[in-house]
Amino acid sequence: MSKARIIAIANQKGGVGKTTTSVNLSAALASSGAKVLLVDLDPQGNATTGAGIDKRELDATTCELLLREADFDAVRQRSPEDYDILPGNGDLTAAEIHLMDASGRDQRLKEALEPQRGKYDFILIDCPPSLSLLTLNALAAADGVLVPTQCEFLALEGLTAMLGTIQTLMKRLNPALQIEGILRTMYDLRNNLDNAVSADLAAHFGERVLRTIIPRNVRLAEAPSHGQSIIAYDRASRGGIAYLGLAGEILRQRRERKTTEKG
Repeated sequence: MSKARIIAIANQKGGVGKTTTSVNLSAALASSGAKVLLVDLDPQGNATTGAGIDKRELDATTCELLLREADFDAVRQRSPEDYDILPGNGDLTAAEIHLMDASGRDQRLKEALEPQRGKYDFILIDCPPSLSLLTLNALAAADGVLVPTQCEFLALEGLTAMLGTIQTLMKRLNPALQIEGILRTMYDLRNNLDNAVSADLAAHFGERVLRTIIPRNVRLAEAPSHGQSIIAYDRASRGGIAYLGLAGEILRQRRERKTTEKG
């Protein structure tokens, strides 16, 4: 039985589209027939809301899972869009504090997810916008890191620092971790700066930069307020088409990886 590919969606910088990507990529992969689990590790709980789950009405969250106070099945919820989610809310801040002095504190998520890998094709982890203990748990559990980045001034410098930090952590936490890809988000084709930064990213990072580009799109911004992904809210919008394209690219990468491993 093949195991799920675990992908942490991470960037130290906030406002670059991590949660938007987590929710919409989960929905797009699920709509393509993949079995998907989304893990909300951000105390803001926005991925949980975007998945159509009320974060104020939860009996158990990823907080209890990390603290070993609840098992996987007690925490797991089903999104209306045909994927599973381990929901999160503000309790995750408390989890981080409680874990500070715990043994194996950066391995708790890996410990919880490893027995579930045979049930899914993809496990996506929405990380908080910092290199916190929660993010370290995600990187320890993951096979790959997807890094959303906005095409703006200083993006190249910030991204170089982020990838350097990930590579340093890899040596200590998870030597098998790979860079899944760099995803250009909130892209405006009419903006000369966006075009220039996009070209710089492609020149500097080469094949690490994914082909898919996520545009600025009003419908994409509206969808979370309805508790929906862009796939359910307006699949035919530019944002919907882009995330379906991203799902296709991620699925293609997985097929190519499997072919390489067999060869």
